[in-house]
Amino acid sequence: MMLLSPGWLIALVPVLALAAGYLWRQRKRSETALRFSNLELLKSLAPKGIGWRRYLAAGSFLTGLLALVVSLAQPAIEMEVPLERATVVLAIDVSLSMQSDDVEPTRLQAAQEAAKQFVRDLPVAYNLGLVSFARSAQVLVPPSKDHQAVIEAIDALQLAEATATGEAVFTALDAIRNVPANGTEEAAPARILLLSDGYRTYGRPIEEAADAAVEAQVPVSTVAFGTDDGTVDIAGQLQRVPVDRVALAELAETTGGFFYEAASASELKQVYDDMGSSLGRRVEPVELTRWFAGAGLILSLLAGMFSLLWTPRLI
Repeated sequence: MMLLSPGWLIALVPVLALAAGYLWRQRKRSETALRFSNLELLKSLAPKGIGWRRYLAAGSFLTGLLALVVSLAQPAIEMEVPLERATVVLAIDVSLSMQSDDVEPTRLQAAQEAAKQFVRDLPVAYNLGLVSFARSAQVLVPPSKDHQAVIEAIDALQLAEATATGEAVFTALDAIRNVPANGTEEAAPARILLLSDGYRTYGRPIEEAADAAVEAQVPVSTVAFGTDDGTVDIAGQLQRVPVDRVALAELAETTGGFFYEAASASELKQVYDDMGSSLGRRVEPVELTRWFAGAGLILSLLAGMFSLLWTPRLI
C-alpha cells in the first residue's frame, strides 16, 4: 500500500496523544482503586459485569480516528489496468478448407465460436478489429471499442476460395496503424490473433508478413484449426486439407506471439489468458480513501453505541 498525500499523517500526533492520555488516565484509576480501603463499598460503586467491555468505546473511537487520518493521506494500491489505446485485430481464415468437419461442427463454426468467446472475455477498454481473408484480406470492422459489431461480423462470415495468410497480416497491420493517436506520439500497443487452418495459396509470403510485423513491433498469435485428416468437397472432388502448423508456429515465434492448436472452441480460452497478461497494461494507483473513511465512520458510530450501552462516558 502507498500514500499519495503522506503529509496528512501529521494529524496522527494528536490522536496518539489522546491515546496516551487515555492509557495514563486508566492507570491512575487503577492506582486509586488500589488505595481504596473499603473494598465492599468500591464493589457497590463500580458497574457490575462490564469488565473488558469498558475499553471498547475508547478503542473503537481511537481506531476510527486513526482510519480517518489515514484516509486524509489518500491510501492507494497499485493495480494493472488495460491501456485505452491497446488494440487487438482478429484475422479469421474463410477459405473453403474451413468447411471441413474434422472439427465439430466445422472448422469455421468452431473458429467463429472461439473468436466470439475471445471477444466477450476481452476488456472493453481494448480497441478490437476484424479481418477476414481468403484470396484477399479485408477489414470487416476497423479497430474500435464496439465489440458487439465484431461479434455480429463474425456471425456473418462467408467462405471463399484460396488462402492469403500473408495478406491477412499486412491488412491487420494497416488497420492498427489507422487507430487514432489520441494526442500521443507513441504507437498503440497491439496484437494480431490469426485463426487459420491451411497452407498459403495466394498473396505475399508469410515470411514477408512476419518481417513487417516485427518491424511494426506487433506480435502475431496464431491458432491452427483442424486435423491432418480433414477433407472437403470442392467442385465435386474430395480434397485433403491438412493444417500447416509449421508455418503458423513460425509466424508466431518470429513475431513474439503465441502458437496454439485448437480442436474445439473451448481450447482457445488460453489465448486470452496469455495475450491479456502482456497486451497494453499499465500500473496505476487505485485509491482506498473511501474505504478508510467509511471504516472510520463505522468505528466512531460503534464507539458511541458502546458508550451508551456500557459506560457513562466515552473514555
